[in-house]
Amino acid sequence: MEILILGGTAWLGREIATQALARGHSVTCVARGESGAIADGATLIATDRSRPDAYDAVPEQDWDAVFEVSWQPGFVRGALAAFGARAKHWTYVSSGNAYEKFDTPGADESAVLREPTELDVAEREQYGEAKVASELASREVVGDRLVIARAGLIGGPGDTSDRAGAWVARAARAPEEPLLVPDTPDLPTSVIDVRDLAAWLLDCATEGRTGTFNAVGPVVPFGEWIELVREVGGHTGPVVLAPQTWLEEQKVEQYMGPDSLAMWLTEPGYEGWSNRSGAAALAAGLTHRSRRDFLVDTLAWERELGLDRGRRAGLSPAKEKELIESLPE
Repeated sequence: MEILILGGTAWLGREIATQALARGHSVTCVARGESGAIADGATLIATDRSRPDAYDAVPEQDWDAVFEVSWQPGFVRGALAAFGARAKHWTYVSSGNAYEKFDTPGADESAVLREPTELDVAEREQYGEAKVASELASREVVGDRLVIARAGLIGGPGDTSDRAGAWVARAARAPEEPLLVPDTPDLPTSVIDVRDLAAWLLDCATEGRTGTFNAVGPVVPFGEWIELVREVGGHTGPVVLAPQTWLEEQKVEQYMGPDSLAMWLTEPGYEGWSNRSGAAALAAGLTHRSRRDFLVDTLAWERELGLDRGRRAGLSPAKEKELIESLPE
């Protein structure tokens, strides 16, 4: 296939390009080229998508598959105007943030969406509204050839958000020291491996599949996740359980950000955040590698980055020690 990736130098786009090239496809990436190197064998057309002439250097040809990952509606609309009529299949990678609410475990693709923004250039706080606007624009132009993948938390090798790898990295960093764990064993966690997501998106394009799907990982109870990260990370020290209410009283950051409890979210109204139905995508061929294999490869990536580095998600050693020492008897 002749594949056009709008992006391709950042994480998911580069993974799509890498796998597409391995399958024997031809890949052209349209991006500024500032987020990283393109996959070996791909062609980069360096351009600023905010410019009126952004796509002038792109060959005027038909494309078997186009992949779009941007969340800026203006970029999405511009690409649709330039390539929509010449694309056999189109993939728009959206987000679970497109949904209006997150309070219902098991909610599927029929859940109510946010109101779309009317802006071409949205602020980060309008991310979900911008994704909805981009979905609507995609449907309008290529709706009969379109896959919309509302991705959940993405993890695996190449992840720089530090969220999905935080716990296994912690287990490996100090395997004999006490590990602070929220006493919420039934709380859901979910993460999709970037490699599984990319492979499925390519399969959809190859097979001409269309539709809207929650592209989310398997739901794993928090207690099982901790057991698995300890096994993979080699943690043999004691586990120190901290009550949910106490952690909330300490105002420990949840889910993401520095000194957070990664993948842990107890805020009311978010009961379905990590527990959204992925049944439609599974029925459409999405497969997930085992959680153990995911963590083994994620830990290898974390070691490559450095287990002792400052993190964008997960507790720092100092914060974890402080919490353990202040935990009531």
